[in-house]
Amino acid sequence: MKRDRMVIAFSLAASLAMAADQTQVGAGNAIAEQIGHHSPLIKSAFNTLVSKVEQIPDARLRTVTLDAISNPQTCVAHRANLTDGQKDQIVATLTAQGLVNPSDSNSIQGGIKAGIFPALLNDGSACPQLPLDFFAAPGSGNNSHHSYPGGLSVHEAFNQQSSLNFAASYRGEYGQLNNNGLPVDRSLALPSEADVRIDQGVILAAPAWHDWAKTMVFQWNADGTEFTELNFGGSGTNDNFGTPGDSRTGGHHIISIAEAMARGLSPLMVITQASAHSAPTLGNEYKVVNWLRAGAILARIDPVAKGYLTKDSSGNYRLPPLHTLGDIDLLSQAQSNLLIEYQIHNLSDADFVNSIPAITVSQVVLATIAPQFGYSPSDTANYNNKFRNVVLAHLSGERIEMLYGRGGVSAVADEIGKLREKGII
Repeated sequence: MKRDRMVIAFSLAASLAMAADQTQVGAGNAIAEQIGHHSPLIKSAFNTLVSKVEQIPDARLRTVTLDAISNPQTCVAHRANLTDGQKDQIVATLTAQGLVNPSDSNSIQGGIKAGIFPALLNDGSACPQLPLDFFAAPGSGNNSHHSYPGGLSVHEAFNQQSSLNFAASYRGEYGQLNNNGLPVDRSLALPSEADVRIDQGVILAAPAWHDWAKTMVFQWNADGTEFTELNFGGSGTNDNFGTPGDSRTGGHHIISIAEAMARGLSPLMVITQASAHSAPTLGNEYKVVNWLRAGAILARIDPVAKGYLTKDSSGNYRLPPLHTLGDIDLLSQAQSNLLIEYQIHNLSDADFVNSIPAITVSQVVLATIAPQFGYSPSDTANYNNKFRNVVLAHLSGERIEMLYGRGGVSAVADEIGKLREKGII
């Protein structure tokens, strides 16, 4: 199943959760912050993420990224001084350009505008601020991967390490020379050991930026469930340069792109970031192009003038020829302008293949075990806020999945027993 279809499926499942007015900041955000800040797992993941961002060679990219993920008072740039009338204009533009399907917002209380412009603190001011920090933000929507307070940090730290590993593998396999000046395989390689260029700063920064907007999209309801995410970036019909295709994807992806654009990050960085949900290969360039187009509309910029997109001879938006790609007009040869960073970032975001079933399996296990610890899954708020979300924030779905696979219910119950002994649940 394609990644973007999976995202849509799980977002539809999320709509079954208790509806809340998404024009208002989540009523359960404070509880989620308490859970996340008390978890050693979340603290470790967040500190790991930050320590690697601090290694970004480019000073500006490093500073902007650190501000975005670790400054609780960071300003949401693409929403600065945005009026309600301007929001209406942006929605109209996205609709007219086939980059959102209004019917996809039917399950959101607050409608399409609430989906595209999630509630912020000090909204409309010169410095609107995030309603959640990374310690409280989940990694995805209800019942999907890392869907617990602080799951965003765990997800991004894992993907960032995966990004580093993939880059090292590409350098080692294809980018090292022997004494005769020809390439040999030396397995994993550091940037200084390879004669091919893979931008280390982008490799480190893209995983931190890709899911950044989950800090506003997946706010918490009072019962410990999450806001419903709007999927956009296409209409779902003729998205492939006017032919059949579906480029809709999770709104967090588009909103994160908009923020990176609004903060003036480079085309290499933003296009790499935009490739998370689909590499622009094998006929999927249109998806990345549409996500960049939608992000630019939110950021209120011209994507061609800023170098994020170009136009081909037919007037279609396409990926631009960065670096030396323009030595040959690849677009005229029915090719796309591709860089290896795009593919590496897409590969590094593929943890969902395991982390989604890890959550779905662990939720069944937790619901089975919960009565041993005095909780009932039917008591939604109590179960989520005091058991499910707390256990997952401390153990993770992946750990529960692995414990259950080798030790069964008793192994998971023993692990949860440690949390009870420490007064955590």
